[in-house]
Amino acid sequence: MKIFGLQKLTLLDYPGHTACTVFTGGCNFRCPFCHNAGLVTTVGAEPAIAETDFFALLEKRRGVLDGVCITGGEPLIQPDIAAFIGKIRGLGYRVKLDTNGSFPEKLQELTEAGLVDYVAMDVKNCLEKYSLTAGVEIDTGLIEKSIDLLLSDVVDYEFRTTVVRELHTEEDIEKIAVRIRGAKRFFLQNFVNSGNLIGEGLSAHTPENMEKMRLRATPYIPNTVLRGI
Repeated sequence: MKIFGLQKLTLLDYPGHTACTVFTGGCNFRCPFCHNAGLVTTVGAEPAIAETDFFALLEKRRGVLDGVCITGGEPLIQPDIAAFIGKIRGLGYRVKLDTNGSFPEKLQELTEAGLVDYVAMDVKNCLEKYSLTAGVEIDTGLIEKSIDLLLSDVVDYEFRTTVVRELHTEEDIEKIAVRIRGAKRFFLQNFVNSGNLIGEGLSAHTPENMEKMRLRATPYIPNTVLRGI
């Protein structure tokens, strides 16, 4: 497993649990607003953290941490992701997986095998603006398969959208909500410029606009919540 970062304790990344967050390297998307650009463009780079050191930390933190959040980059591009998660589960930890939803077959394999306890899927935009928002050409059929898999309640989950003023309108958010209608939870995250972005010239919506977007989504997903406001 290519591990490029590790947060040893988080109370926010895994709802209801104390956890650590492991950052994998590489991604098949190039979202201009991605705040982890350094992780996305790690092709050929040496991992920053040895897998043995990571598991040594988990051994020491037994009884302190409940779970492990696996994020990126896009974790599902890693060929050994299932074996990696299996080792984590073998130590008694719960696992939360962050994904962009472009690998529905891998996601289905992991969920049906009971390897993950919670999935957070990023829905980049409404389908017609997906490639623009993801920064590469996207087969939206793959995205829809992942959406439908999670809506089938095979695993606990959330959908989330990072909202950028130059890329998302109220109408776009409503279209997303219609597509994921009936979801357990939908988080609208306001864009934050980390200073390490792939794109340029991006900005956040005002809190007032974010609330308008939330209200556009709630008829379809009552549990629509704002983050980062």
